[in-house]
Amino acid sequence: MNTLTILWMALPFLAGFTIFIIPQLDRYLVSFTAVASAVFAVKVFLMNSPISLQLIDSGGVTLLIDQLSGYFILTNALVTAAVILYCWQTKKSAFFYAQMIILHGSLNAAFICTDFMSLYVALEVSGIGASLLVSYPRTDRSIWVALRYLFVSNIAMLFYLIGAVLVYKAHHSFSFEGLRGAPPEALALIFMALLTKAGIFVSGLWLPLTHSESETPVSALLSGIVVKAGAFPLVRCALILEEVSPIVQLFGVGTAILGVSYALFEKDTKRLLAFSTVSQLGWIICAPAVAGFYALTHGLVKSSLFLIAGNLPSRDFKTLQTNPMPTSLWIPLVVASLSICGFPLLAGFEAKMLTLKNVLSWQSIPMNLAAVGTVICFSKLMFLPHGNAEPKKPMHIGFWLAISLLLGGLIVANAVHYELYTLANILKAIGIVVVGAVIYLALIQRWALNLPRKFEEFEHLTGVMTLIAVLLFWLAWSGH
Repeated sequence: MNTLTILWMALPFLAGFTIFIIPQLDRYLVSFTAVASAVFAVKVFLMNSPISLQLIDSGGVTLLIDQLSGYFILTNALVTAAVILYCWQTKKSAFFYAQMIILHGSLNAAFICTDFMSLYVALEVSGIGASLLVSYPRTDRSIWVALRYLFVSNIAMLFYLIGAVLVYKAHHSFSFEGLRGAPPEALALIFMALLTKAGIFVSGLWLPLTHSESETPVSALLSGIVVKAGAFPLVRCALILEEVSPIVQLFGVGTAILGVSYALFEKDTKRLLAFSTVSQLGWIICAPAVAGFYALTHGLVKSSLFLIAGNLPSRDFKTLQTNPMPTSLWIPLVVASLSICGFPLLAGFEAKMLTLKNVLSWQSIPMNLAAVGTVICFSKLMFLPHGNAEPKKPMHIGFWLAISLLLGGLIVANAVHYELYTLANILKAIGIVVVGAVIYLALIQRWALNLPRKFEEFEHLTGVMTLIAVLLFWLAWSGH
């Protein structure tokens, strides 16, 4: 299995470089690589015990492949496969496919790293790959959004490197366990960078603009899987170090509330989905023990929602409320929305109930409120009019194959935690959906509130990072 793991890690990069040499093989090589990742993830779930690899020496590369990694790797495989299907009949160049599969490989690497230097390399490669995909249309707007994303990412990772050096200085090792006993500023710098990379809490407010302004398949990749490369190490550190877990869970609750608060009053479909991603990342890290399954269900849902949103008649809710969308689009939109709201018979129900059962007592009330807020947000989509309208553009077979893969995955994953289908859980889930829908129809639908975008401006993003680093330092110092 050790040799298989190394070959699997190298495959996406070999495929990406081969595409530059033989561009005619682009779609076939990326498809094979995505399938290989899915097969590897299944093999991980079938293992009797985790795999731990140590390369070079005690200060070198350490890898851990377990069920948590398996969930994130499977999410990466399915989201990438769906985007490949979506793009199959489009005129995407070999460069696009090469960058996508290199991004896929760097994300896989991030999901098995347990040392800070290997993680640094994986996050930097994924950041470069993502920014190149964002800038793919080569318009002034896309290039600016990509550079903005790259600048924010690189600034965060410079602070990360300083934190990693402080960990090494304390223990002569870059292992995640080195945070125990390291100075509090090491945790503050590393976690600030990871929160920023993942788009978590106010240090991640670069996310809405980046995800909403990217091309439809790139938005699906970014929200479906790329941001989880920053969330995964936070979850891993919380599971390894008990003293770190409360900090991660605190930011999880804050992020879940912050994201849903902004999404409530969004007038743009893609920005609503982007702010929802911020909120859902909070759900992933608020209960580290069950983060993997929630990440899988969110990746499938959010990717499908972005692919659907890219084919709606308009991004503006006012226009959508007066121009009915095709019913063929509305049905998958409602199914995906119901899943993220936690409605029974879809995997989102199990993910929500599993998370709510694993949160701490003080987290219960705010996370239940965040659940109701999620329903209110997605009621804006579910209650849009629909009919026999013509689609904005012809719906190619690749779109339907991608949506079928993602929504089919939600139905299949619904069997993973079937023990959660108790009468109490079903009634609670339905109650949350009903309450959220009623609040939307009675109140939110009639409100027009413009929330400030001040903290989303580029010049304020680095300042917010500093404030988050100070907060993290205080939390780490007070916990020592």
